[in-house]
Amino acid sequence: MDDIISAGIHMTRMEIGCCGAYCRTCREYRNGHCKGCRLGYGEGGRDINRAKCKMKLCCFRDRGFETCADCPDVDGCPVLQTWLSKQGYKYKKYREALEYIRENGYEEFEKRANGWKNACGKLE
Repeated sequence: MDDIISAGIHMTRMEIGCCGAYCRTCREYRNGHCKGCRLGYGEGGRDINRAKCKMKLCCFRDRGFETCADCPDVDGCPVLQTWLSKQGYKYKKYREALEYIRENGYEEFEKRANGWKNACGKLE
């Protein structure tokens, strides 16, 4: 899954979860056991209405955003804020990823994330 273009969107962009996680680094995703947050919905292989993730439903189905970073209500969204308020290092990093995308754009985020070994990494 190199930087191919699917429907005008870089594949790497399709591998950013609505929460800011970078799916490409996930072992389950790389081994084909997970389709990540977004893959398959645009082509009709998966039905977004059957998704259980409230964040995914709001972000992709209802609002039509690429990630929650595109949402003007991101700071006041109860679904996203509940997710990001969970304990653990990764939730802090997901928040940082969304903030980075909002401030610097997807291209800059992708440049940094392509070298990551985990779903989150350094953005400096």
